[in-house]
Amino acid sequence: MKQWIRLLIGLLLLGLLSGCAGNSPSAQVAATTLPVYEFTARICQGTPITVTRLVTEQVSCLHDYSLNVRQVRAVEAAETVVISGAGLEEFLGDLLMDAQIVDASQGITLLCPEEEHEGHDHDDGHHHEEDPHIWLSPENAKQMAENICTGLSEEYPEYAQTFAQNLTDLQEDLDELLQYGKQQLKTLSCRELIPFHDGFSYFAQAFDLTILEAVEEESGSEASAKELIHLIEQVQQHNLPAVFTEKSGSVSAAGVISRETGCAVYTLDMAMAGDSYFDAMYHNIDTIKEALQ
Repeated sequence: MKQWIRLLIGLLLLGLLSGCAGNSPSAQVAATTLPVYEFTARICQGTPITVTRLVTEQVSCLHDYSLNVRQVRAVEAAETVVISGAGLEEFLGDLLMDAQIVDASQGITLLCPEEEHEGHDHDDGHHHEEDPHIWLSPENAKQMAENICTGLSEEYPEYAQTFAQNLTDLQEDLDELLQYGKQQLKTLSCRELIPFHDGFSYFAQAFDLTILEAVEEESGSEASAKELIHLIEQVQQHNLPAVFTEKSGSVSAAGVISRETGCAVYTLDMAMAGDSYFDAMYHNIDTIKEALQ
């Protein structure tokens, strides 16, 4: 009987210890937007590291973004926070003070929208001094992935070998993306475009396209009549077959331009939210090929 009692107590203690172990969190990593989340999650495959994505909504811009309670708690619980960088995550404020930060933008040459598109008046106040939308270039995405791998390896050296192998696989996929884009877009009859988001410069740079104007238009701050006239003239002067709205952005000005010029309206994806960075990028390549071929 005593033997059975001792066995029962041992099983109960084992259950309690197992329960405690089950409730103990593995290493916690938070990543801000879709690209850095997807890259981080892929690099962490095969390890016990849990990666949490902060921005899950379909957003076109993070200029005025505010964190909800879930997101604040996720940042506070994270040992490491992976950010896209280049000023994109200003909305995090002081939340990063106690976390180890991996900045995916390290070593990437940033573009300045004001220099890229001097003909456009940024009168709505919604622009960055330097363009933070670096992930829209597959080459930049490769550097971002490498930065993330390096940062995670410093924080969790025991998984460095796994990180490195996963990075190789990820960069191979990014190379395929880059080559696909170059192949699909090399024979376009028109290489000029007007997107309705000031964030596609890196994409244009990667695939030898020219952005004539980049219109930062949001609900409640649509293009002015003067700007609409200018854009209509640009479409007519350059004989553009299409203009490009952004998936979560306003479409009102693009509709006016289309009615006045007869050009088509297509939708591009900033690849900042949604389900897949790669799906968004392949969509953009295929859309531009269809619109400008």
